[in-house]
Amino acid sequence: MEFTIKSGSPEKQRTACLVIGVFESRRLSQPGTEIDRYTDHALSAILRRGDIEGRLGQTLLLHNLPNILADRVLLVGCGKERDFRDSNYRKVIATAVQTLNDTGSMEAVLYLPELNVRGRELDWKVQHAVEAAQFCLYRFDKYKTGREEDRRPLRKITLAVPRRSDLRNSELAVTRAEAIARGINFARDLANEPPNVCTPSFLADKARELAESHALKATVLDREQMQELGMNLLLGVSAGSRQPPKLITLEYQGAGPDEKPVVLVGKGVTFDSGGISIKPAANMDEMKYDMAGAASVLATIQVAAELKLPLNVVAVVPASENLPDGNANKPGDIQTGMAGKTVEILNTDAEGRLLLADALTYAARFNPDVVIDVATLTGACVVALGKHAAGLMGNNDRLIKDLLDAGQESCDRAWHLPLWDDYQEQIRSPFADLANVGGRDAGAITAGCFLSRFTEDYKWAHLDIAGVAWKGGEHKGATGRPVPLLSTFLIERARPDKD
Repeated sequence: MEFTIKSGSPEKQRTACLVIGVFESRRLSQPGTEIDRYTDHALSAILRRGDIEGRLGQTLLLHNLPNILADRVLLVGCGKERDFRDSNYRKVIATAVQTLNDTGSMEAVLYLPELNVRGRELDWKVQHAVEAAQFCLYRFDKYKTGREEDRRPLRKITLAVPRRSDLRNSELAVTRAEAIARGINFARDLANEPPNVCTPSFLADKARELAESHALKATVLDREQMQELGMNLLLGVSAGSRQPPKLITLEYQGAGPDEKPVVLVGKGVTFDSGGISIKPAANMDEMKYDMAGAASVLATIQVAAELKLPLNVVAVVPASENLPDGNANKPGDIQTGMAGKTVEILNTDAEGRLLLADALTYAARFNPDVVIDVATLTGACVVALGKHAAGLMGNNDRLIKDLLDAGQESCDRAWHLPLWDDYQEQIRSPFADLANVGGRDAGAITAGCFLSRFTEDYKWAHLDIAGVAWKGGEHKGATGRPVPLLSTFLIERARPDKD
């Protein structure tokens, strides 16, 4: 998809389709009012007849309007103007783009960034128009033998801005958005792969390809190297699988060698059966998404490299399967991690925190400024927050605030959960330094408490993305979250005026 920026009056646009917003009740946006005037009030007449009310998501495609150069005009309902906020704007963009693609408009000019979105500047609207457009047109159908191709797919979108002075900042917004959108799609592609394809070795190969194409440094540790480091928590998870585990690191250097990096640690369980504590059969196929954290940190470092951010960033991915076998972890086993702490494994389906414990210990060798781990960690987080927000915990208030702000800016929101010492009592063990589960109550928080025991030497935050990393049902598939949040966090961190 090609995106361009243009300023100019809508009646002068020679295009296959102009896209105009309509609010309830049948009120045209400013560009729509201009078109109405040039077409001898043809739009007003159509609105009076009630062909479109302006409800959110409504569309009406018009042909052969007089006195304008566009072949067609697409009216898109925006809902109530006083309620027009971030999510509504992105829905309007997605509706318009999907309609254009379905109706054979191979190119179009969108006068939607000129809509007033409460609290948002033009460059935000341009960026999110590009991201929303790319998101809604994504498909993962590589394994379908009879896949249908769009007859006349949408190939070019021009985003209209009010003034020529807006062009430069809007073009920069497009550049940011395209990099983030590519990162989102890369993460979605990885997570949507079937688990017989996407193994730990497959992830390692993808990381090497990423390193080669984006001038990154890749390192992949195998089982023997992890044994030498004492990563028995990670290795215990992988013991029930025939697929060898991998510890993958990618390093991007956009700043000087003395600048401390941001380290992103992504859980890479390429399939999670629960191990001996096996999961119910229903929806177990969705456990291929248990490596969505790994996909998101690999995608985010790609975004950083494409945008040439003046930061150092490291991605660390502990990759394994979690399957039942005679060698697999058993409830009651005690393992010693790289940090030297012993863990009583009460539930083998709480395996992600075991991998992360060793990976977070390993992350300290990079002398990080901050460490952020990303994991589809707990069903309890889904119960607490649903499918709308990631759970966020950590040991540094400034880092937490920056991530929350990045979530609001990117429409990829997180919610701060407490990590009080009171909860640590729930993961006490009579036989080891700590247990890997803390009971039914506050399950997402006690998982964070477990991780906090391995992150005491640096500033750290934990994103539990179990509720947001994929969708089930009719629209089943990976979302690419939290690539927008993490990318925005890095972009903001790289700003010259950032203290």
